[in-house]
Amino acid sequence: MTAGMVATASLGTTHAVLLVLAGVGAGIFNGVAGGGSLISFPALLALGYPALTANISNTIGIWPGYAGSATGFRREIGGQREHLVQLTPVALLGGIAGAILLLTTSSAAFRTLAPWLVLGASILFAAQPLLRRALGGSAHHPPKVRPVLLAGGTFAASVYGGYFGAGLGVMLLAILGLALPDSIARTSGLRTVLSMLVNGVAAAVFLIHRGLAWEAVGLLAIGSLAGGWVGAKVALSIPAAGLRAVVVIVGLVTVVKLLV
Repeated sequence: MTAGMVATASLGTTHAVLLVLAGVGAGIFNGVAGGGSLISFPALLALGYPALTANISNTIGIWPGYAGSATGFRREIGGQREHLVQLTPVALLGGIAGAILLLTTSSAAFRTLAPWLVLGASILFAAQPLLRRALGGSAHHPPKVRPVLLAGGTFAASVYGGYFGAGLGVMLLAILGLALPDSIARTSGLRTVLSMLVNGVAAAVFLIHRGLAWEAVGLLAIGSLAGGWVGAKVALSIPAAGLRAVVVIVGLVTVVKLLV
């Protein structure tokens, strides 16, 4: 029996409530902009779960939150079949690669790189309107789809998401916003589906690996499902400029948390 499995047996009511609330918070953050792992992952560590057990249990536990977010974004996701067909295999392959990397390599180097990746994505997302204009997009001549950036960027972000995942939503929004001539609301919907695919396939790899804290997974799942739906509704209620600011703030907070 693993250390994570032993720890689940001693979960009291207070700790159980904490994990449900952590799931709610993670779901809301992931629904709005991403970064939910910064709430749920530290909660698992604080309860004494080993880092690897906490990481893989967190990935599976917050996955229902993406399903809740997708329900909230269902109108924005509609009509994006072509993009989903194109990007689904890319996201799945990237997620599998990232999950395998997590289970077979040292995490030290990647965790050192992670905050700078998120920082770069945050700056890119903040500068997106200016970059779109510089690349030739305007109200009369919207930017064209950039397939190489779309596929390559999505794959790189998916590898990161399968490996660690904090800030994945910010990365995907930055890539999709530059590669696709679409609104931030619709790219948020597409980002939610891609995040769900990446985390889902990573979760499948982790299930094969075992060593999960199942009670913690269940409690996080309950909270994240509700939180994801709420997060999507919050994101849709914020004006585009406000949502952009929220995403950038979440990205910067993620960077600080990862560095600390």
